[in-house]
Amino acid sequence: MSLDPDAELVRRVAAGDPSAMRELVSAKLPRLLALASRMLGDRSEAEDVAQETFLRIWKHAGNWRQGAAKFDTWAHRITLNLCYDRLRKKRDVLTDTLPEQIDPCALPDAGLMAADGDAVRVERALQSLAPRQREAIILVYYQEMSNREAAQVLDISVDALESLLARGKRALQTILLGDDEHA
Repeated sequence: MSLDPDAELVRRVAAGDPSAMRELVSAKLPRLLALASRMLGDRSEAEDVAQETFLRIWKHAGNWRQGAAKFDTWAHRITLNLCYDRLRKKRDVLTDTLPEQIDPCALPDAGLMAADGDAVRVERALQSLAPRQREAIILVYYQEMSNREAAQVLDISVDALESLLARGKRALQTILLGDDEHA
């Protein structure tokens, strides 16, 4: 078994070392924020999730056991669980009244989105995938995890992960090619 590269840093965080926590945040924030942003499709909510992830890491670093899972895997699992909670809350929110009229004005960032059309199309297509397919694609292709690491984060077999990836890629292709036909 190889030593997890984050083991000593996590040990220091568990001992309450604030400088170790700053170092951990500096090293891990970009990837965890990217994961939450892609899962939620909302940068502000993703920032809240990343903050909550690091709060939980600070409080529970002593619970991580080297050898059971890589620290990165554990941190990604925390982030995904927090994203699931947010997505569940969004889905469960019911309103008594609907807005009377949809605002016909373009969103303030519409010009920016048009300039970066391909990335926006891919993000929109990604958000429309089945949740497990989206998770698998984000972990492997955006978070650059190995199939084994991503399967561990999702708590599934590598074969199941590969099946999710294949179905997700086919669905993305269908969505994106369908967009081209409607453009």
